[in-house]
Amino acid sequence: MSGAAGRRGSWAAKAQPDGVLSSSLTAPPPRRPADPFDIERVREDFPILRQRVRGKTLVYLDNAATSQKPQVVIDAVSRFYTDENANIHRGVHYLSERATEAYDEVRETVARFLNARSGREIIFTGGTTDGINLVAQSYGRSQLKPGDDILITVMEHHSNIVPWQLLCEATGARLRAVAITGSGELDLDSFEQLLGDRTRLVAVAHVSNALGTINPVKQLIALAHARGIPVLVDGAQAVPHLRVDVQDLDCDFFVFSGHKVYGPTGVGVLYGREALLEKMPPYRGGGDMISTVTLQHSTWAPLPAKFEAGTPMIAEVMGLGSALEYVTRLGLDSIGSWEHELLSYATQRLGEIEGVRLIGTARSKAAVVGFLLEGVHPHDIGTILDDQGVAIRAGHHCAQLVMERFGISATARASFAFYNTPAEVDSLIAGLHTVKKMFA
Repeated sequence: MSGAAGRRGSWAAKAQPDGVLSSSLTAPPPRRPADPFDIERVREDFPILRQRVRGKTLVYLDNAATSQKPQVVIDAVSRFYTDENANIHRGVHYLSERATEAYDEVRETVARFLNARSGREIIFTGGTTDGINLVAQSYGRSQLKPGDDILITVMEHHSNIVPWQLLCEATGARLRAVAITGSGELDLDSFEQLLGDRTRLVAVAHVSNALGTINPVKQLIALAHARGIPVLVDGAQAVPHLRVDVQDLDCDFFVFSGHKVYGPTGVGVLYGREALLEKMPPYRGGGDMISTVTLQHSTWAPLPAKFEAGTPMIAEVMGLGSALEYVTRLGLDSIGSWEHELLSYATQRLGEIEGVRLIGTARSKAAVVGFLLEGVHPHDIGTILDDQGVAIRAGHHCAQLVMERFGISATARASFAFYNTPAEVDSLIAGLHTVKKMFA
């Protein structure tokens, strides 16, 4: 990934300190990247991409919000309901045994995908938000007290802010935030200064959903661990683009959502260090998470069942397993390289448009570009592009602290996946020229 990031130097020189792009006559012309794999064949795996929107072929550039699903994922969900539908872990009949075996196999798939030590460290959740709330309400409530600090950053998604605010209200702890620079990078001096004797937990995004910034999470974890402080990493925007190794990162918790990584909605993963999970009390009570129940007292099932109360999202877990296997076959290194080439190309093309201001020009970025167009509200940009068949996101992206940092209320955001193409970038640019003409 570092090599791909380095190749962005050709366009970075065109970005001014305030993020305004200029069409410098000395800058090289935009270079259309070469495919690392058969992109047209890959696109055939995604049936929704064949759809026409308002009479035009869909150009889907809202992947940071949710990614599209390959046919193998759709088939996995359908196959469960068609051939295997039964509750798991409780039945002795054939369908229940098949469903249980398939469900448990996906847990091992996730463990391999993240390089967890065992499946006992993998908890299925409703998504990133659910996983963060689990840690906040289980680990946080059992550990924090008045006067303690939780450290986050200004670039966090609301899902990595609000659960900690609720925890602070309940425990008397204090929420503190690390500053970011004008380019959208984390201020490491601020991080080290805020790590104090009262810091009890650090929660940080691996990749910013609004800025695309890839944070140096391994370095941050090492700094926190030197003080004995555990770290939760919000990996929602990382797992679709980067190879993640939780043992190498040495994080204590890592969360992500299935729907960001080409899987179903409503399912996600919490990785937790086994020693911590063992000590944490259950977050929810119900069936399948107990060992014994009496009127006066209950005891808990071993990991990971202790944190998976009730009937889980079985079909969605099947789809998640297929999604992770799919991206593994394509290769995350190839995916990341292609997406960075698309990001570089898109940023160069945006430089052709007078009045474009980039929000987020970090040296290390994932495939997200947030921008403003002088004189046009982002919602108007999104609406006009939609009429051209181009889907982007416009708004604060559940990152209002980021918007406050840059003194704005919203941005337009194009976010790329491995199935996107340079021609789709060209469609985005053509649509923005239409926006400029309409608001001239």
